[in-house]
Amino acid sequence: MEYVFSFLVSVVAFLALMAALGSFFTVQTAQVAVITRFNRYLRVAQAGLNWKVPFIDKVDGRLSLRVEQLSLTMETKTKDNVFVTIPISVQTRVRPEKAYEAYYALADPQAQIQSYVEQVVLGHVPGMMLDEVFASQSSIAAAVKHELDVDMAGFGYEIVNVLVTDIIPDAKVKSAMNDINAAQREQVAAAARGEADKILVVKKAEAEAESKALQGQGIANQRKAIIDGLRGSIEEFQKSVGDASAKEVMQLVLVTQYFDTLKAIGEQDKTNTLFISHAPGAVQSFSEQMLQAITANEARKQA
Repeated sequence: MEYVFSFLVSVVAFLALMAALGSFFTVQTAQVAVITRFNRYLRVAQAGLNWKVPFIDKVDGRLSLRVEQLSLTMETKTKDNVFVTIPISVQTRVRPEKAYEAYYALADPQAQIQSYVEQVVLGHVPGMMLDEVFASQSSIAAAVKHELDVDMAGFGYEIVNVLVTDIIPDAKVKSAMNDINAAQREQVAAAARGEADKILVVKKAEAEAESKALQGQGIANQRKAIIDGLRGSIEEFQKSVGDASAKEVMQLVLVTQYFDTLKAIGEQDKTNTLFISHAPGAVQSFSEQMLQAITANEARKQA
């Protein structure tokens, strides 16, 4: 009997020790544990060392209080019949004070969130043109967050942020948009090149006009200097020879310059062959033409 009693005491002590050890449990930081008694919700255990009634209470599950990100991909059609894919990131976390609702209210929280996101996106994007969708990423994200905040608050979830990360149109539409953009840029570049060419042409024409004007002015000054020189020569010759007329002196000066010109041409090494009428009548005709030109010039000055 003593042996049996000792055995029973040992068993009871062992069971008590196991019960005592099994009644303590720990919960990690940023986490809560759901405690049930006979499969009925009892309480929520916070982070740290906790105690429960052995063999009666149990840890039914744990909930993370960290921010979790759910990546979704929505596909819809815009108002101008362009199919687009919209990647959306939803950042959520469990409200510590509503751990019961977060644990028991929804069987699949991620699927529920995805359904709400699809409802909001399908309610906004089909009423927008493609360009409006690109310009309204922030407004779409704000609308999704507002809807989720209202709907998920009752289930114990907080929507930290919603991000619309991209707008991806169909590949053919994207290629066509790139072609349109490239064509517009090429049109602007062509207009700029045309304007630059126009400026060059105008500047070149202005330069040529100014060059010709200066050239004409130079020729006029040259001819005036020649005439002034001839006039001076005639006056000096008349002073030396008093009975010579101006016409005779002019003819003599012209004939002298004529022969000086022939001499200068003959002294050049690479002078081409020139056929010049050298009869006395030709020289006479040349001098008469020069006199007529000088006379006409003097008449214009006096007028």
